[in-house]
This record gives sequence, C-alpha cells and structure tokens, in this order.
Amino acid sequence: MLVFTRAMKMAAAAVSLAVMLLGAVTPSQAQTTGQVRLHIVKVGFIIGVGGGSGVLIYQGHRYRLAVSGIGLGSLGVAAVDLVGTASNLTSPGAIAGTYAGAGAGGSFVGGGQVATLQNGNGVLLQLQGVQAGFQVSLGLGGMTLSLR
Repeated sequence: MLVFTRAMKMAAAAVSLAVMLLGAVTPSQAQTTGQVRLHIVKVGFIIGVGGGSGVLIYQGHRYRLAVSGIGLGSLGVAAVDLVGTASNLTSPGAIAGTYAGAGAGGSFVGGGQVATLQNGNGVLLQLQGVQAGFQVSLGLGGMTLSLR
C-alpha cells in the first residue's frame, strides 16, 4: 500500500509539472474585460441621430471613445449615461466598431436603460444607465464606437 501511495504522488507531481511546462510554451490568447462609461445624446423624429463620448478603462489605462450612430424609429430627445463592461477584449482597439443588439425599448424621464451589444470583433458590451428626457426608442443597435 505504501508503494501505491508513493507512486500516486509521483504521478501527480509529474502531471503537474507537465501542465506547467505546456502552459509556459503555449502562447496566451487571454481575453480580458474593461470598464466602459458612455454619454449619449439622441434626437429624432422617425430617423434618429445620436452621438456622444466615453471612456474605456482597460488594464489600468484610460482610452477616450467617440460614439456615433443613426437609428430608425426614434421620436424625441434623450440623453443617457451608461456604465458597464466590455468583455472579450484582446486589445484596446478591439472595442472599435459598429455594435448590434437590443436595448430596452421606450423610456420616459428618469427611465432605466439596459443594453447588450456586440461588434464584429466579438467584443460584448453590457451597459446600464438612466435616461433623462423623452425618447420612444433609444435603441443602441447600430451604435459605432471609435478610439479618439
């Protein structure tokens, strides 16, 4: 029994060493998460025009963002401050692109907004915030982010 226990410990040590060595040789494809803050203003009657600014905090650095986009089906004027996460980031530049997805529908003064959006780079934005103003549709699908 003592020989079996000693053999199991040696095997476990060998497997641990092999895993550590393989991990050191294999290039990392680590995808990380950053924090996002956006301020968006949208005005529209049938066709909405929106824009704004924001910041990405990624690996301890701040990157300024520009927000642009045109939406259909808008009616009214609204501003919204959104905060959330950007996941699947491989670099700060991966956040740039056009995002598609479904935001929360109609909202009035003080209404909450929640949106999950994804761009062509696979970056997933999960945002929430409070809207001020009147906007029947603050859909963020089609929103474009770029680094300043």
